[in-house]
Amino acid sequence: MHIGLIGGIGPAATDFYYRRLISTFATKKATLELTIVHADTPTLLNNLVTNNAAAQTAIYTRLTNRLVSAGADCVCVTSIAGHFCINDFKAVSPLPVIDMIAEVSHAIEARGLKRIGIIGTRTVMETRFYGRIATAEIIPPAKPELDDVHQAYVSMAASGFVTEHQRSIFNAACHRLLKDQHAEAIMLGGTDLALAFNEQTAEFPLVDCAGIHADAIARLAIA
Repeated sequence: MHIGLIGGIGPAATDFYYRRLISTFATKKATLELTIVHADTPTLLNNLVTNNAAAQTAIYTRLTNRLVSAGADCVCVTSIAGHFCINDFKAVSPLPVIDMIAEVSHAIEARGLKRIGIIGTRTVMETRFYGRIATAEIIPPAKPELDDVHQAYVSMAASGFVTEHQRSIFNAACHRLLKDQHAEAIMLGGTDLALAFNEQTAEFPLVDCAGIHADAIARLAIA
């Protein structure tokens, strides 16, 4: 399967998917066929804040037509924020869409998790990841910490680099969710959080949405 990625939103997330897919395909001794097209982060974030699903869907459709021309067999959006309009996009996409939210929901159910803290953009946190995680309670930080996490995340995603101050905001929110809200794990509700957290070295259990999505893409492509 020739994989099509809509990347750029943000750059660190695109790099994460690219490296993870290369590594997985190498481990499986499979040939990776991949094309990446670029979407603009500020445009996506503006459409997210204004809930302009139609505008973002139109962007995805235009980019997916490029992937069709390149020979791609599927399309994947490398952004959790970018999934705010995923149902609208799936309805019109020229290619089959590998939906991150569906894959994360399956992974949570398989792990038997029931209480999960979440950090990411404001909309992702406030909607408990767009209201589609049915088997577990998703718990965002309380305000004003939720606003601090959002601002730190947006700045990090735009720059492609995490500062120590941003890292401290994320860590404080995670530890508060674990201690005060009795969360069993923390959901990385933004694909660029790979800059700040690693499943192998984290101090607490993670639900790594980008990792789950990338692994699902590889599994389906190799199968």
